[in-house]
Amino acid sequence: MSGYCHTRSFALRYTDFDFRDELKPSTLLAMAQEVAASSADELGFGYEALKEKNYGFITVNTYCELFTPAKLGDVLTVETWPLPPRHVIFERDYRIKNQKGEIIALLASRWCLIDLPRFSMLQPTALGEVHERCPYNPEKMLEVPDWKIPKLSGGKEVRRRTVTQTDCDHYLHANNTRYADFFLDCLSMAEMRLVKFFQIAYNKQAKEGTELTFFRKDDGGCTLLEARAEDAIVAQFRIGFGEERR
Repeated sequence: MSGYCHTRSFALRYTDFDFRDELKPSTLLAMAQEVAASSADELGFGYEALKEKNYGFITVNTYCELFTPAKLGDVLTVETWPLPPRHVIFERDYRIKNQKGEIIALLASRWCLIDLPRFSMLQPTALGEVHERCPYNPEKMLEVPDWKIPKLSGGKEVRRRTVTQTDCDHYLHANNTRYADFFLDCLSMAEMRLVKFFQIAYNKQAKEGTELTFFRKDDGGCTLLEARAEDAIVAQFRIGFGEERR
């Protein structure tokens, strides 16, 4: 990679794995969130810098493909870089490797810059000189088959959950990393196999006290899930599985 790249390392802990000793999707999202935040700080548009302007970045889409299994005790290196923005969409890619250099996962994400008091989307020029001098890197780690997750038709209600204060971040809505656990809680242990990819679309904020109703539909090799608050779609999830490792 010849362009800008921000790197951080993470030592994996017991709590980063699920009952199958597989790395949890929420762990991957948490690592991506941490490295995205420190990269943004380095580039001049981190949380504290934007807070002065009442601006903030929110995640609108995340797509992840998994490759080599991670193991307890591994030290993962997470690399990230912002791609050139398009209109009101900011993209950021991630590459996660183990200490042997093997690819654990590749992620792609899309973000929007928000005027927080109005909750309206802003174009990159709102960042001023920070945008002008940003070393955007056009390298794409993976091609997302389709950013759009289809709305469920004929889905079955599978659970309900109320958003609590421990789910919320400094924007006072459920943090994007929490949705991986919200959605996977709609599956049983018996249903879980090797996760090959997962994708989340964030459509609407869910604040403390919001009751989320989850709907599910199995579509070929994928499971589709949808979180709704009353009649509004809050978030969508698509997950694909492979054969269980033995």
